[in-house]
Amino acid sequence: MVKILQLFTNEAQLVKALQKGDAKAQRHLYEKYSARLLAVCVRYINDKMEAEDVMIEGFMKIFDRIDQFKSEGSFEGWMRRLMTNEALMYLRTKRHIEIDLEAPEAQHLPNYEWADATLEAEDLMAVIGKLPTGYRTVFNLYAIEGYSHAEIAEQLGITESTSKSQLHRARALLQEMIKEMEILNRTAEAVKNLKGK
Repeated sequence: MVKILQLFTNEAQLVKALQKGDAKAQRHLYEKYSARLLAVCVRYINDKMEAEDVMIEGFMKIFDRIDQFKSEGSFEGWMRRLMTNEALMYLRTKRHIEIDLEAPEAQHLPNYEWADATLEAEDLMAVIGKLPTGYRTVFNLYAIEGYSHAEIAEQLGITESTSKSQLHRARALLQEMIKEMEILNRTAEAVKNLKGK
């Protein structure tokens, strides 16, 4: 395969080309960031096909709104924010984002000091994906995207206290799910060791 020379050696050149509507710059941007921005969408939308559709819509918004990027701060951060907003808008229109105050709560208060160093990032993302939509959305916005509770409340049309409650419940449920996963892993390891003897 022949390597194509990099047309855009830095972010500023890429942004300028995008602002001119350069198709090669758009393709370069998509190829460089699509995997990362799809991961943002998948954190909110469990169905990968739907997440891909949202990502494509998000890229269209990036291309349409590129003139709004003022080179203040991270370009990738700006794109992530647009993609997050696109995912939230999708959830709102599909009525998937319902903050359920009656959703099942974890059976105990979370112990934030507990953590297992063997837990891989991929495993953690899979566990987060199993949270109820409201919990998952607030957790992602707060813990991963860095939104404040005030910003989350505004984005989702809920109160700050509801955002805090959903985050607390998400953390407690995550801890419970991770402990269950650890128990299953230890049990599987023990069975494997017994069979090996």
